[in-house]
Amino acid sequence: MRYAPVAKLIRIEILQRSNGGYMEPHSGHPRRWQILGVMVFSLLAVVLDNTILNVAIKTIADPVHGLGATQSELEWAMNSYTLVFAGLLFTFGVLGDRYGRKRMLMTGMAMFGLASLVSAYAQDPMQLIGARALMGLGGAAIMPATLAIISNVFPFHERGKAIGIWAGGVGIAIAIGPITGGLLLEHFWWGSVFLVNVPIVLVALALITALVPDSRDPDKVGLDPVGVLLSIVGLVSLVYGIVRISDLGTVADVSVVVPSLAGLAILAAFVWYESRIDHPAFDVRHFRNPAFTTAISSVGLVFFSAMGVMFFLAFYWQIVRGFSPLESGALVLPFAIAQLIFSPASARMVDRYGAKALGTAAMVVITLCLAAYALVEVDTPIWILLVLGFVQGAAMANLMPPATTAIMNALPREKAGVGSSMSNVVRQVGGTLGIAVLGAILSAVYRGGMEAGAGAVPEQLRHLVTESISGAAGVAGRLGPHGASLMDAANDAFVEGVHWAALGSAAVALIGTFVVARWMPGRTAQAVSPVVTKAEPEREAAVV
Repeated sequence: MRYAPVAKLIRIEILQRSNGGYMEPHSGHPRRWQILGVMVFSLLAVVLDNTILNVAIKTIADPVHGLGATQSELEWAMNSYTLVFAGLLFTFGVLGDRYGRKRMLMTGMAMFGLASLVSAYAQDPMQLIGARALMGLGGAAIMPATLAIISNVFPFHERGKAIGIWAGGVGIAIAIGPITGGLLLEHFWWGSVFLVNVPIVLVALALITALVPDSRDPDKVGLDPVGVLLSIVGLVSLVYGIVRISDLGTVADVSVVVPSLAGLAILAAFVWYESRIDHPAFDVRHFRNPAFTTAISSVGLVFFSAMGVMFFLAFYWQIVRGFSPLESGALVLPFAIAQLIFSPASARMVDRYGAKALGTAAMVVITLCLAAYALVEVDTPIWILLVLGFVQGAAMANLMPPATTAIMNALPREKAGVGSSMSNVVRQVGGTLGIAVLGAILSAVYRGGMEAGAGAVPEQLRHLVTESISGAAGVAGRLGPHGASLMDAANDAFVEGVHWAALGSAAVALIGTFVVARWMPGRTAQAVSPVVTKAEPEREAAVV
């Protein structure tokens, strides 16, 4: 094994000692478990906010107790966050690798806290939409930094367990988010669901300052501004086209087709350009690695399948079944508890059974769970849905952490921010696409079912009734006793739409099952340790 020049070794030792603690190569940072706890806590605000917002939508739409936001404004309050978050994830990963992930994490946390404060005191829907976009900017800086820091402070053999615990932390946020939102909405005004982020951000900033080391790519190569710009424009254009599907309820519209195709073309140009320069923001040759490509694909397919159905269940609980926001939040607990229980143990399961066998089994269970939602009716016993959520959560907990670990292990440690960004971009785009496409299916079926059911509704209100079940609930409330028959028709039409959306999600999950079964490396490939190259001491030294 060749050694780096003396000057470079001196620089490495200075970097290692500059934070007050020397770290031997491959041994991990001495405070790595405390750092993991800080990363999980830092991620709490981002995940908590998104799950809280799902139960707050109905209140924000209320003209008396909320902002009186229309259905379109509510969608853009969510989509503005998604658009900025997905569009800038990759860019912030690149910047974190170059300028320091701790610095990027703290910048993102401060921005997220400030934007949360602005969101809480928004005076109209447009202000809320703008503030949510700023929250997306902060979230895009936070998400890749947490996973990149974890990958850098943990040695290879502990990384799977650490990422499993990190994923379990996401399960905690999923669990407490809706319940916290329900409690806040029962006792305070709607803005409290955003204001709750501020103390979390302040505590996280203090912990990050005290405990978290900085890390960066020690090689000062060019920034690749062309590649970064192509990634931003391509992702924003693609995600904009996707969210327009949600707005319009159809894919056959010029405002959907043109930006989506333009985004795909620009991202193709990004791949072409990155493969031909000496210092790419992302080395596309990593896609030749079966473990990396299969893991990335499985993440995208699972989030496409699961997120759409989970999003629509929020409407099912609150409107079809009539539960309060707090009760709806509590009904998500089985899914989240399963994530919390099984995610930390996923690394041991991979060691015992191999990534291919475990991933294939998990995908089969996820597919069956999603298909089971096609049997859900208006009066399905609640315990059945709770068991279904728990089983689905357990299966995803045995797929997502190993897939994320495979993605991070396939890349050099100095590119951990880029690897984390790539994982989160695929996750975000897959989930957004799932909500949009499955939502379009549900909307089309719902509108078809309500054409006859809205016959007795006054002409000026008929559009609201056929547009969404939320609109039908609002109109039914104005009709008094006569609104019951309208809601019965709306509930039946909505559940029928859920059936078709569930079948679509199960079909996509089935594709993911075949992808994992065919291309995920087996136990033999999994057992091979990464080759230590002459650059590896520098990669370890990047943690300071």
